[in-house]
Amino acid sequence: MAAPKSEEISHPPMDQLQGLEYCIDSNPSWGESIALGFQHYILTLGTAVMIPTFLVPLMGGTDGDKVRVVQTLLFVQGINTLLQTLFGTRLPTVVGGSWAFMVPIISIIHDPSLAGITDPHSRFLNTMRAIQGALIVASSVQIILGYSQLWAICSRFFSPLGMVPVISLVGFGLFDRGFPVVGRCVEIGIPMLILFVAFSQYLKHFQTKQLPVLERFALLISVTVIWAYAHLLTASGTYKHHPEKTQINCRTDKSNLISSAPWIKIPYPLQWGAPTFDAGHAFGMMAAVLVSMIESTGAYKAASRLASATPPPPHVLSRGIGWQGIGILLDGLFGTATGSTVSVENVGLLGSTRVGSRRVIQISAGFMIFFSILGKFGALFASIPFTIFAAVYCVMFGLVASVGLSFLQFTNMNSMRSLFITGVSLFLGLSIPEYFREYTTAALHGPAHTKAGWFNDFLNTIFLSSPTVALIVSVFLDNTLDYKDSARDRGMPWWAKFRTFKGDSRNEEFYTLPFNLNRFFPPS
Repeated sequence: MAAPKSEEISHPPMDQLQGLEYCIDSNPSWGESIALGFQHYILTLGTAVMIPTFLVPLMGGTDGDKVRVVQTLLFVQGINTLLQTLFGTRLPTVVGGSWAFMVPIISIIHDPSLAGITDPHSRFLNTMRAIQGALIVASSVQIILGYSQLWAICSRFFSPLGMVPVISLVGFGLFDRGFPVVGRCVEIGIPMLILFVAFSQYLKHFQTKQLPVLERFALLISVTVIWAYAHLLTASGTYKHHPEKTQINCRTDKSNLISSAPWIKIPYPLQWGAPTFDAGHAFGMMAAVLVSMIESTGAYKAASRLASATPPPPHVLSRGIGWQGIGILLDGLFGTATGSTVSVENVGLLGSTRVGSRRVIQISAGFMIFFSILGKFGALFASIPFTIFAAVYCVMFGLVASVGLSFLQFTNMNSMRSLFITGVSLFLGLSIPEYFREYTTAALHGPAHTKAGWFNDFLNTIFLSSPTVALIVSVFLDNTLDYKDSARDRGMPWWAKFRTFKGDSRNEEFYTLPFNLNRFFPPS
């Protein structure tokens, strides 16, 4: 038997991911685009509802306050997504609420000057204003790093090898939002996971009028089926005698969103009152802004691949970070109770549907704004149990992580240097945040526990983020360990043409600003 040829046992590296139906600047029909946009909107509801549900009761807020925060978060999320897809990186990414801001926000909530307020509503308002002030000040970090092109300069130290752990841990680092949440209500979560995988993968060739309906709309169909099933279990009294925690995760009537939501309410800046400013709060929040920037950088690179675009050049990446800083400023002005970052689950949905169209994401932004104003209708969709979203996250986060691993094709993985950097960065990126999480759970404070609260918040926030730890480790090792003689091993010959806007002719097609604005903001 003849030995196989090298081309039969290996695959040549590819700049753009193959097998996508629609890339960044090609669009499905309007009807299909609207349905896909609604599907992205449904997926954003998980984080948009979970964050206020967790934070608002700690702040002293009522169910009515929670609904207003959810509406405000969705409204600003829609605006930020439109700004990012029009003027930022122009990649098909949803910019939504971020969990990276939890450490400084909880620190503000527990500030003695706020926690000592006896009236719950007054405590809620004062805490919200303190969070707003910290977000407004901290947003300047991304605005300055983005628009001054400092982040573009920093990103020139990135290589495909250094980016693999960062992009991968944007997905893998969120493992605690996946099956651990599914396990809180397995009778809903596991059927949802099985149904979604069956529709999106095993039945993806089922077509109606030449449209792969089950693959394209697997999320909408499976959410509708399992939501109806969950409602049936709730109505039949299945959970009547179960513990409160089980009821919260399984029942469809425990969110109290629909009854508390107004019919129509338009969020507006400073709706909670004038923000208050504290230097300690702002410094702690700056760490979360840095984490958000690093996580978004990984998500942008993953989104570019799933949209069949070239990797965003440093100039475009920095421009996107600048607009993301504007987004965090808007979060502070409107009072969303958290900052913004790229929604990882929506990046994963690009790959699951094989539609990376920018127009679809812009339509989803329209749904966010529309349903945030029509409170009752938005609250109806927002009452989907968290367990259903967690089941979808198991697939979406894994898909984004695998996109990060795909960058290994441009590197030499037969090199001990490459194996060392990749392995150590991935391991420490998972292990260090896990240590910080376990320590915080046991001691009720992070490993950094000095008298300087802002310093504690800064370190605890940085080292609780898997992509941030991975970036620190991988970029340091990649740029200090035999880097002069390892350009090919690092993937730099392939990467070089994407380090400038004019290095590849396709960049102009994907990343040029609309309305001929490049005349005023020429790319570098």
